[in-house]
Amino acid sequence: MAKEYALITGGSRGIGRAIAERLAKDGYSVIINYHSNTAAAEEVKAAIEAIGGEAELLPFDVADGVAIETALNDWEKRHEGEHISVVVHNAGIRRDGLMVFMDEEDWHRVLQTSTEAFYYITHHVLSGMLRARKGRIVTVASISGVSGLPGQANYSAAKAAMIGATKALSKEVAARKVTVNAVAPGFIATDMTADLDEAELKKTIPAGRFGKPEEVAALVSFLCSDEAGYITGQVINIAGGMG
Repeated sequence: MAKEYALITGGSRGIGRAIAERLAKDGYSVIINYHSNTAAAEEVKAAIEAIGGEAELLPFDVADGVAIETALNDWEKRHEGEHISVVVHNAGIRRDGLMVFMDEEDWHRVLQTSTEAFYYITHHVLSGMLRARKGRIVTVASISGVSGLPGQANYSAAKAAMIGATKALSKEVAARKVTVNAVAPGFIATDMTADLDEAELKKTIPAGRFGKPEEVAALVSFLCSDEAGYITGQVINIAGGMG
């Protein structure tokens, strides 16, 4: 039986790590993308291999189209005749601030980190999915991209753009049995939210707590499964009642 490969961007920590480990348990050979934290990525790879799974590292900057193309071309040379059947667009950065004080670099970098990766990676792997008549693309968006959050105009714009692209692409590829969905986490307990005032923010969450990365990973796992073959073009909030 041919291997099925799943590429997770930003797979070395937080939600990305949880998704990588969950998809490995589901039987995928996991490709862990990361930018610079090699030690963290190797830790995820070792954790997957410790439970009998398969994983490999694929470092590149998701905001750099040339780097993305180079990395994916190199991967294909090493895996002749194989293709990536699952992509999880998870990588993202926050540079919060009120719009009136936001500098140009913080605006562009946050948008590029999300939107450049969506275009270049999806564009590169989509033909293989369409030929195989099977594929799963999952975008890890945010409740910020669904309803907007103050102090996150850049992050909200980036995630809203990915949601729009997800919905449009789903209609283009559904006939070829490729599904494209987005999950929109709320506040999830990771190092990305460690600087937030959890005690205060919990008061705004109907469920009264931050979510767990493993809960997001479980939802992504389902969307990547055969059972989810009739679900496409959807944005599923996983935010404890926010949204």
